[in-house]
Amino acid sequence: MKKILILSFIITFIAAQMPAAAVSNPFKKDYKAKEINFEYKVKKEDLQHKKEGQLLNRVPSGYMTVEEYEKRSEYKDKTTIEYDIPKIERSADFKYIPQPVYKLVKYNDPPGKTELKLGRRLFIKRQLNGQGVVSPDYTKLVYPAIYYYNDSGSTAADMFVIPLNENEANLTRVLKANVSHRNPEPILSTDKAIDNYAAFRTLTPVDFNSDGTKLLAKEKLGSSEDGIWETRIYIYNFADKKSYDLNKVREAIKYYWNEYRELDLTTKRWDIYPLGFDSVNPDTVVVQAYAYTGEVPVNLGTWSIKTDGEGTKLVSMDKNYAPSISSNGYKLEEDGVEEYQTVKRNEKALKRADKFVQKEKKAIDKKAVKQIKEDYKYELKELRADHKDKARDNRKLQTFAGSTEGTELEEKYNQYREVQTQKDIKKLEKKIQAKEKQIDKIDKKIQKVTDETKKIFPNPSLEGTVSNTEENASQPEQTSGGEGANNDSSEQNNQEQQQSQEE
Repeated sequence: MKKILILSFIITFIAAQMPAAAVSNPFKKDYKAKEINFEYKVKKEDLQHKKEGQLLNRVPSGYMTVEEYEKRSEYKDKTTIEYDIPKIERSADFKYIPQPVYKLVKYNDPPGKTELKLGRRLFIKRQLNGQGVVSPDYTKLVYPAIYYYNDSGSTAADMFVIPLNENEANLTRVLKANVSHRNPEPILSTDKAIDNYAAFRTLTPVDFNSDGTKLLAKEKLGSSEDGIWETRIYIYNFADKKSYDLNKVREAIKYYWNEYRELDLTTKRWDIYPLGFDSVNPDTVVVQAYAYTGEVPVNLGTWSIKTDGEGTKLVSMDKNYAPSISSNGYKLEEDGVEEYQTVKRNEKALKRADKFVQKEKKAIDKKAVKQIKEDYKYELKELRADHKDKARDNRKLQTFAGSTEGTELEEKYNQYREVQTQKDIKKLEKKIQAKEKQIDKIDKKIQKVTDETKKIFPNPSLEGTVSNTEENASQPEQTSGGEGANNDSSEQNNQEQQQSQEE
C-alpha cells in the first residue's frame, strides 16, 4: 500500500511539471484539418492519374476518361480533312514494284464514245463511282455515283461535283480529289423508284463546254433483261445552278421521220448518241440518231439543239458526215510506269526518310514526355503550396477557437487573413522582382554578345544570322588589341557562360 501511494505521487508530480501544450485533449478532433489533408491526397492522386494518362495517350489508346473520349469523338467535317495522293502500300525494303505514272488527257475523245463500265462489282458493292471528268479550268471534277437495289434488281444514279484545290498543280489537284470533299447535293439525279424489276437508270458525263460553265450529261434508261430503251440528255448550268432537259431533240427526230419519211419510230427500236458541244457554236449540242434493224444500225441523221432546250435542227443526213466537236474536259489516264532505276532511288530515299522520321518522332516524343513531367511537377508544387497555406490558416483558426468564439472569433480570423494576405503579396512581389533581375541580367548578356558580334561581323546582312549565337561571341576580337586583350575577353565570356548555366 505504501509503495502504491509513493508511485501515484511520483506520477502526479511528473504530470504537473510537464508543459500545458504537451497535454492533448483526446476528446477534441480537428475535422477541418482532416478534410484539408483528404482533399490534398485526392487532388494529388488526380494529378498522378492525369500524368499517367497523358504518358499513355501520347499514342491514342483506350486508356482515357469519359471526357477525353467524348472530346476525341466529336464530329469532324470531312471537307476539312486533307488527303494525300493514293499510293501502293509497300514496305521500305521492297524489291521492285512498277509504280504507275498518270497524265491528264482529253475526256471526250473520240466524241461520244465514253460509257460507264460497271460489271459485276456493282452487284457486290451495291455502289460504284464512275469515271470523273475535270473542267477545262481545273476547278471542279464531276463524277456519277451508281446505286444497285438488290430487292428489285434495279439501278439509279446521282451526279456529284468535287471542288478542286486551286493551290496545287493541275495533275496533283486531280489526284488528291476525294469524295469526302464533294458538294453534298447532286446536280443531276435519276428516278429512284424500285417498282420496275431489272430497270436500270445511269448517268454519264459527256463533256464540258469550252469555258467550263456547262456540263452535258446523258441518262441511259433500259432493262438488264432486254437492253437499252432510250437515252436522254441534259445540260447543267453552273452559272445559274439549273438543269435543262434537251429531250425535245428526240421529239423532233420522231416528227421528222413520221412527217417526211412516213416512218413511225414509236414502233421501232432507235436511240440517240450525244457527241458533245459544237466547236463552231459552243451553245449547241450535237447528237446522232440510229435505228436498230437487227443487223446494221440505220442512220437517222445528225441533229443539233441549243443548250437551253430550244432550237432543234437537222444538220445532215449523210451517214459519213463528221461534225466538228470540241473536246474540253480532262480525265486521268495511266502513262506507263516509273523506270527501275527511279524506283530504286526512291527506295533508298524512303529508307533515309524513314530513319529521319523515326529519329524526329523519338525527339518529339522525348520532348513531350519531358513537358508532361514538368507540368506535373509544377502543378504538384502549386498544390503543395496551396495545401500548406490552408493548413496554416486552419491551425491559426484553431488557436483562436481556443480563446474566443462567436463574432469575436470571426473578426479575429478576418484580421489575420488580411495581414496574411498582405504578407503573401509581399513574398510574391519579391519573387517577381528576383525573376525580373534574372531576366535583366540575361538581356544584358545577350546585348553584350550582340555588340561583340557586330564588331566581328560589321556587315549588316549577317546580323540576323549570328547576333544571337554565343559561339561567335566567345571568339577573340581581331580588329583591336593584342593577345592579352583577346585572352581576357575570352576568359570573361567563359565566366559569363558558366554564370548563365548555373542560373
